[in-house]
Parts: sequence; C-alpha cells; structure tokens
Amino acid sequence: MRLARSEAVARLAARDHGVLCTVHATRGVDAVPCVFAADDGFIGVPVDRVKPKSTFRLQRERNLDADRRATLLVEQWDRDDWSQLWWVRASLRWEADPSPRQVDDLSAQLRRRFSQYVGEPFARIHVFRIIEVTGWAAR
Repeated sequence: MRLARSEAVARLAARDHGVLCTVHATRGVDAVPCVFAADDGFIGVPVDRVKPKSTFRLQRERNLDADRRATLLVEQWDRDDWSQLWWVRASLRWEADPSPRQVDDLSAQLRRRFSQYVGEPFARIHVFRIIEVTGWAAR
C-alpha cells in the first residue's frame, strides 16, 4: 500500500541509517550506506572524522558538485514476516551553501543519536532539501 506523505516522512525521520544515492557522471548511480538526521524538511548526512577515510573529499561530494540531485532510501525488512515490510524514498536536492542554523540543528541531532559524534567530529554536514517523499508498506 502506498504510504501517505505524512506517514512516509514520519518513518524517514524515525530512521537514522539508509542508502544515499548520488549520480556519477559516467557510471550512473553511486549508492552508499549512511547515517543521517532529518529536521524540518531537510536531511543532514555527515562527513565524519570517526571512520577511516583516504580523503574527506568523498566521491558523493564530487558527484553533487556536478548534479545536486540525490535520493535517500530507508526500509524495514523482515525475512520471516513480510507483513512488516516497508520502504521510503526521499528525493533530495543538495544545498551547497546551507544556513548555519540548518547545519547546527542537524549536527545537534546527529550528536544526540550517535555517541560516536559527541564532540562533533565532522569535517562537514551535507544538507539536502527534501523535494518529494514516497513510500510503500505491506500493511
């Protein structure tokens, strides 16, 4: 069953992990798992200093420089009880120059959700405006 927008947004906001998809110029969709925070029509995805990286200039950022569209997919899977299945897809647009308030609000939410982020070890927060939200649930 198709989810109403309000229900899809509520399910999205309740999650903290999903798959972020950006568009690579030659190979197409780049999909990576990510943590995120949702706040007032925006999604924040951190570039953190917690997990090892070869560079803090991630491929997703290079992709976004060329094409500001992105998609975030969250889902509920239950191998044994398919009546519990659902997914929500948020169509996003990268805010290259977000307001300090948006960054602060999303950073605070990420710190509350993840003990690893206490002390705010972010190189930056990618802020996305939610353009459209769709979803489906088995019931």
